[in-house]
Amino acid sequence: MANNIIRSISTYDAHFPLPAGAGTDSIHATSEYCLAVTLLSTDGGPTGSGFVLTLGAGNELVGKAIEMLAEPLQGKSIDEIMANFGTLSRSIADHAALRWLGPHKGVVHLALASITNACFDLWAKSRGVPLWKLLLDLSPEELVRVLDLTYVEDVLDEKRAIEMLRENQATRASRERILETGYPGYDTSVGWMDYSDDKVRELTKSALDQGFSAFKLKVGSTEESRDLRRAAMLRELAGDDKTVMFDANQHWNLPNALRMCRELSKFKPLWIEEPTHPDDLLAHVEISEAIAPVKVAAGEHISNRVLFKNFLKANALSFIQVDCTRVAGISEFLTVSFMANIFNRPVVPHVGDMGQMHQHLMFFNHIALDHEVAFLEHIPHLRKHFVHPAEVSAGVYRTPQNPGASTDLKVNATA
Repeated sequence: MANNIIRSISTYDAHFPLPAGAGTDSIHATSEYCLAVTLLSTDGGPTGSGFVLTLGAGNELVGKAIEMLAEPLQGKSIDEIMANFGTLSRSIADHAALRWLGPHKGVVHLALASITNACFDLWAKSRGVPLWKLLLDLSPEELVRVLDLTYVEDVLDEKRAIEMLRENQATRASRERILETGYPGYDTSVGWMDYSDDKVRELTKSALDQGFSAFKLKVGSTEESRDLRRAAMLRELAGDDKTVMFDANQHWNLPNALRMCRELSKFKPLWIEEPTHPDDLLAHVEISEAIAPVKVAAGEHISNRVLFKNFLKANALSFIQVDCTRVAGISEFLTVSFMANIFNRPVVPHVGDMGQMHQHLMFFNHIALDHEVAFLEHIPHLRKHFVHPAEVSAGVYRTPQNPGASTDLKVNATA
């Protein structure tokens, strides 16, 4: 047990330049992904590693907030921390002074996410198992104790969460085959905004050859005709039997979103993503009703479980793109997954972690909560920087086998 006691807490500001054009969309012109990393070191035992995604500027602010918020972990064993992590997470989020800077959003919430993800990584490493197995091996009561359900009890309280897990235990075996077959992915990296038409065409053909059957294109250009031309091109390349999605990254106001979404719907996308401002719940309701049966997806900038609860209750979204590097980490991701299950909405995460943690969480969601198998976004740009990168072959995420949450970066690796 001594080796599981957290003796030091440190942060790391990791910057990774991307190839020209990669990562660009209608709002973000940067070609750099940055991670605000939390490291939890123990005496001679494993080091927990967690992170959140930023685009560079302000990453140092998240690191400073991590240092301030992580103090309650010092000197505690990881088993003690995780035995009632929901309560601990709530107390950290409710820091008397720092809560004023949120609450439950922005820099302080990202810092809590990085800390939380490091705790889950250390917990799984301390038990010598990958995160997905750790979560599946927990009893319903143990699993629910890692959740902070405050402010969402009208939809999900501890009793209901435990009942959901128990009800699905009897049929788990029928869903465990996914550990052998893997979880299907979709390719975002074919369609970045600053890629030329020729490059989109080349990358889509390559992704088809690799076995992908679903592709996403960035839209929201200053020239709307460009969006429509490229959407038509992607649909032609993919063919009628493949899946395409369009992502506006919040570019349009409501009138423009309604007009452009109707135009893009002609190309039969599965969803149109982030069509307008992420806080405008009523606009999402109106767009969802206007473009049905085409669906609306969002979540990478919906910052906490309370907002997700309201979007779900208002029937504003069809695909829930919660991201454990944008909400308060793995714990809040799981809370949103429970609620999405109640409203019969698939979880298709935005992968600010490049799919590293989310691959574990999607296996858990399907097996433990009976979530339908949908897709998991695939963005390979940081693959070479991870000690154990997500393995995707034939368009499918293969089940990770190494202990932990797959969050170790080579720059932080220890012998």
